[in-house]
Amino acid sequence: MPPTRAALSPRQTKPELEQDHTRSKALGYESPDEVGIIRCLAHGFPTPLARWHYHDEYELHLITATSGKAFVGDWIGQFQPGHLVLTGPRLPHNWVSMDLPEGGVAERDLVIQFPHEPIEEASRHIPEMRAVLPLLERAKNGIEFFDVYPQAVQHWRRVKASQGLGRLGAFCEFLNMLAHCKDYRLLSNAQLQSVDNDAQLDQINAILSRITDKLSEDISVGMLAQEFGMSESRFSRFFRRATGNTFTDFVNHVRINRACQLLMESDHPITRIGFDVGFNNMANFNRRFLDIKGMTPREYRRQVATRFGLVQ
Repeated sequence: MPPTRAALSPRQTKPELEQDHTRSKALGYESPDEVGIIRCLAHGFPTPLARWHYHDEYELHLITATSGKAFVGDWIGQFQPGHLVLTGPRLPHNWVSMDLPEGGVAERDLVIQFPHEPIEEASRHIPEMRAVLPLLERAKNGIEFFDVYPQAVQHWRRVKASQGLGRLGAFCEFLNMLAHCKDYRLLSNAQLQSVDNDAQLDQINAILSRITDKLSEDISVGMLAQEFGMSESRFSRFFRRATGNTFTDFVNHVRINRACQLLMESDHPITRIGFDVGFNNMANFNRRFLDIKGMTPREYRRQVATRFGLVQ
């Protein structure tokens, strides 16, 4: 059983790999021998299940109570009831409630975990299954869906209440709804699926943590290559292969994502936020923000205030 996380940082240096032998019934997991490849899980908070972790399955994660900070790959943002996210295999994630009532809550998360291979194999023989493949490809980045809360709860409860072919049918209906949902956003710029083994995954996680933990510092390929015992060319190839981004693009995306969090969660002046996330030139900060988010930091702050109900 994973240790409790009360005394630990919500985002740890390395995510924990969740494996089958840790998924006990005492924690709320269903046995694959009883339910097959589609497993439902409901839990409250605090819980040992809420930690910075990853696993080999996709995870559909619906928040029903509390609000706080969500961590998906290199994305950090807010969540509240109705927050629905699909994470791809081996994409680290965590949800940390910040407004927890005394004694916690009995139900905060409704979860479905499912593997990739059976769906991919089925799509080779069942043309109708191919419609879900673009959704699963997007899930490599983590997908947040909007305005589907009531339907998502109903779908989850139908899947949970079903067994056998009925569960598969209810699950496919849920996926079909998400595959046709147009109101969504991709979250993380760090795609951690293309490494070959756990050792390489640990290495790229260490590199990503080094970048995200000290965003305000000057970070170069040469500096990190030396720290991790690689030549610059080998580091650049490894980084591009593991994340799908060049080093410069990745750092810019992470810095802009951090700036978005500060724009959402603080009243700090935009100039200060730019410096805090590592941009020493405000023109460069505004240009990169516009390139990545399609709007200026000021416009983003105005829009986010409306979406999250914040006072401008």
